[in-house]
Amino acid sequence: MSDNKPQAQVIKPPQTLQGKVDKGGPGAVDLDALAKAEDVIANLADDYLNWVQEDLMKMEAAFTKMEKGDGDPKELLDNIFQVAHDMKGQGGSFGYDLMTAIGDQLCRLVEKMDKVGPREIGMIRVHIDAMKVIITKELKGDGGDEGRQLLMGLSLVGDKI
Repeated sequence: MSDNKPQAQVIKPPQTLQGKVDKGGPGAVDLDALAKAEDVIANLADDYLNWVQEDLMKMEAAFTKMEKGDGDPKELLDNIFQVAHDMKGQGGSFGYDLMTAIGDQLCRLVEKMDKVGPREIGMIRVHIDAMKVIITKELKGDGGDEGRQLLMGLSLVGDKI
């Protein structure tokens, strides 16, 4: 008997700048400068949890306005998209690959929305809540079993739009 449940996919980007740039040859990056940049990023990792909390508060503020029917829905969707996009970009850089995956899902979801009703609000809510779980529980990397369950549930939500 086959299992027809969709399988979550976690894409693991390179964790270092060296894995993302050419070394040697034309247009190559200076390896000493690259090492310094990676040291700066490593030192910023401690600040990531503070930054992401601020981003979650910005996203929550836009979401709350949307939920109450305050403001322009398209503008609020754009605000949510922009914050999710930033979080998506930062997550993997600081070892929170699951945040990158869920931020990407939220961005794709918002891009598909042409209206904001109770269904869409519920879909956004579960993504924001999932992001909060990742940070509260400090689910680094792919988040293990809990992370896979989050992704699986969210992929089902995304399929419904």
